[in-house]
Amino acid sequence: MRILLQGLRDNGIEVIECRREVWQGIQDKSQVKGAWRWLGLLASMFLAYPILLLRYLRLARHDCVLVCYPAFVDVAIIRPFAWMRSTPVVMDWFLSAYDTVVLDRKLLAPRSIAARLLHGLEWLSVRAADRLFMDTHAHAARMETLFGLAGKSCGAVWVGVETDHFEPSRTHPSASSPAEARVLFYGQFIPLHGIDTIVRAAALLRDEPIDWLIVGSGQQQEAVDALIAGLDLPHVQRIAWVDYDQLPRLIEGADICLGIFGESEKAASVVPNKVFQILSCGRPLITRDSPAIRELVKSGDPAVQLIGANDPRALADAVLAWTRHPPAAGANYRDTISPSAIGAQFRAFLDAPPA
Repeated sequence: MRILLQGLRDNGIEVIECRREVWQGIQDKSQVKGAWRWLGLLASMFLAYPILLLRYLRLARHDCVLVCYPAFVDVAIIRPFAWMRSTPVVMDWFLSAYDTVVLDRKLLAPRSIAARLLHGLEWLSVRAADRLFMDTHAHAARMETLFGLAGKSCGAVWVGVETDHFEPSRTHPSASSPAEARVLFYGQFIPLHGIDTIVRAAALLRDEPIDWLIVGSGQQQEAVDALIAGLDLPHVQRIAWVDYDQLPRLIEGADICLGIFGESEKAASVVPNKVFQILSCGRPLITRDSPAIRELVKSGDPAVQLIGANDPRALADAVLAWTRHPPAAGANYRDTISPSAIGAQFRAFLDAPPA
């Protein structure tokens, strides 16, 4: 949301913010535990709505209401009030709650009452918006099918990156000898990322002088840590958390950065934040091949290696090849993934006639 709002302002669009922070300090919403914790969050949320609606009704005239992720409750609540003001509602869908919780993370069984209720609520909420967009065209097409929407009714606007924060290093590290090779992964421990693929690739290269740094926590943390311990991988280092401000330095210190390797349909249809950040920093990237990533990366880029999903051998081979022969400098993506470029994408989406 921060990148998009900055991009809108960069493109001369006036942005009036009408919001209250409910998820402050919560990085992974699926990891919120305990009934009291959830009751507290729900109470904060529903107490915020009357305040926001009163504030909204007092706002100056505007051309549209942009409801940012997570939007599927907000969009249903704002819909009648926006209708009263003859104002279209645009929903930044970003990701589907049903797809994430049920199909990708498998936290609910698809045939369970809770899963069906979640699907039904989301089915209704996306129809409350006048316009919808997701992060890639591949993702948008999947959601149109999953929720029975008309083809091309959902647009696409990239996530983008704060290019002034994630800048290319002036002194990129390069492996002058294999012993200095450093491989980095950071992100939530969720199925989409395929972290077990990374660990098993590290196991295949256990005798190579390559250091692996895996940063993150989440749903699969215990399983990943158990796998690392069971395979006895002294070259794999684990860190649970790195502050956002420290991410550029972390990327700068790596010879090779890793994207995602999950084999789900969702993994094939998204481009995660880390990929934009790594490309903005100009570091070599290995990630799974997918329709989504091919919307972004340039064909023949020597510093981007696309491999099959859930394939530890392919990942190990790609890492070993680059540690022995570092890739040439890659393409420059910064002008196409900056906040200004994302704001221009959104404006083009909004100006295009609805499908």
